[in-house]
Amino acid sequence: MLSSFSSAREIQVSQLHFKQVLLPGGWSREVRLSIADGRIAAVHVGVAAGEADERHAIGVPGLPNLHSHGFQRGMAGLTEIRGASSDNFWTWRDLMYRFVARMTPEDVEAITAQAYVEMLEAGFTRAGEFHYIHHDPSGAPYGDIAELGGRVAAAAQASGIGLTLLPVFYAHAGFGGQAPDQGQRRFVNSVDRFARLLEASRAAVAGCTGAVVGIAPHSLRAVTPDELTAILALADTGPIHIHIAEQTKEVEDCIAWSDSRPVQWLLDHAPVDRRWCLVHATHMTGEETRAMAETGAVAGLCPMTEANLGDGIFNAPEFGDAGGGFGVGTDSNVLIGAADELRQLEYSQRLRLRARNVISTTGIASTGRALFDGALAGGAQALGVAGGLAAGLAADIVSLDADSPALAGRSADAILDGWIFASRRSPVDCVWTSGRRVVTNGRHHQAESVAAGFRRRLEGLLEA
Repeated sequence: MLSSFSSAREIQVSQLHFKQVLLPGGWSREVRLSIADGRIAAVHVGVAAGEADERHAIGVPGLPNLHSHGFQRGMAGLTEIRGASSDNFWTWRDLMYRFVARMTPEDVEAITAQAYVEMLEAGFTRAGEFHYIHHDPSGAPYGDIAELGGRVAAAAQASGIGLTLLPVFYAHAGFGGQAPDQGQRRFVNSVDRFARLLEASRAAVAGCTGAVVGIAPHSLRAVTPDELTAILALADTGPIHIHIAEQTKEVEDCIAWSDSRPVQWLLDHAPVDRRWCLVHATHMTGEETRAMAETGAVAGLCPMTEANLGDGIFNAPEFGDAGGGFGVGTDSNVLIGAADELRQLEYSQRLRLRARNVISTTGIASTGRALFDGALAGGAQALGVAGGLAAGLAADIVSLDADSPALAGRSADAILDGWIFASRRSPVDCVWTSGRRVVTNGRHHQAESVAAGFRRRLEGLLEA
C-alpha cells in the first residue's frame, strides 16, 4: 500500500494569520486561527500578525466533495469516442464495467490516491467515496472482505484528505430484483455479507483522522424494497447516500415497475431525512422537488459528470426556493475542480432558464458566495461532519493566492466570484487538513510520487 504522510513531509502549524478570511458569520479581517490537535482551538479577529504566525492573505474553509468514485479517475478522457450508435450513460457504463474488470487492489489504491491529490489541490478537503467495487475480478470476496475499502483508506491517508467512506450495497441489475449481470459481479452482496463488509470497513478506516462511515444503497434499481429496509437498519447514525433519478430511462423503468417516479417512491417508502443525500435527483417533477426539500435531505449534485454523461439539469432554483440544500461532488472524476463544479452548476441553470445569476440566497448578492456557502453547508451535512472555520472544528483550510490576476484588487465575496468564474488557473495556494499542510504553492507535497504510481498502474491497465 501507499505510505501515509511521514512527519518529515507534513507541515504542522500552531497559528495561521490571514488578512481576510471567511468565517461562519462572514468575511473578517486580520484573523488568527490557533490550531491544536488538528482542530481550530481559537479564532481571534482584528489582531495583528505576531512573529510566530504563519501569514497568508486570503483564507476560506475547505470544501467537501460529497460524491466520488475515485477509481474512475483512471478512465478520464477514455470514453470520448462515439460508438456505432448514439452514446449515453448506458453505453458509458458498459465501458466502465470493462475497465473495472481488470483492476487489482493496487490499481484501485494508486488511481484513487491520484484523484485525492487532485481534489486537495483544487480546494476539496474531504471526499465522500461512494465505494462499490468490493470483490476480486471473478466476483469472489477477498480474504479481507474490506480489502478494497482498505485501499481507499490507504489512498486517503497517503494524500491527507478527510474521508467519508460509503460502502455500497448492490444486488440487482434492474428494478424488481433482476439478477445481476456479469459486469456487476465485483459489486454484488447479500444483506448478510454487506453487514460483514460494513463492519470490516469501519475497521479499515480506523487509522484515518476524522473518518466517517455511512452506507449507500446504490440505487432503486439495484436494491429491492426489503433489502433497502434491511440495510438501513445497519446505518447506525452515519450518512445514507443513494443514486436516484439520474437518467430518464431510470425514471421510465421505475414507473413501469412501481407506477411511481423514483424520488416519489423513495419518499413514500423510506424514512428520508437530513442524514440522506440523494445523488443527482436530476429528473423530478415540481411536486417531487418540493417534497424532497421538505425532508432536509441534501441534493448531491455533480455538474461536470452530469454534463459529461448527458444526464440533464437539476431543478436548482426551484429546490432552493423550497428550502432545499445542496452539495457538489466530482463523481466520475473526469475533471477535478471545486470551482469547476460550482461554475458548471450555475452555468447549467443560466442555459436552462436563459437568465443570469440564478443561484442566489436571501441577503447574498454574490453568486459565488451563494454557491460556496451552499456547497459547504450541504456537503458537510451529507458527509456527516461540521464545516467552516470556527473553534472546535477540524482545521480544514484553504488559502488563495492574492496575486492571482483573477483576484486582483478584490475583497470579500468578490474573491469567490473571481475564483469560481474568472480563474484560468486555480488560485488555490495552500491547503490544510486537520491542521496539516498538504498543499503548498498549489502543489500537493506528494504529487510527483503519487502521479508516478498512477502512471505505472494506468499504463499496465491500458496495455492489458
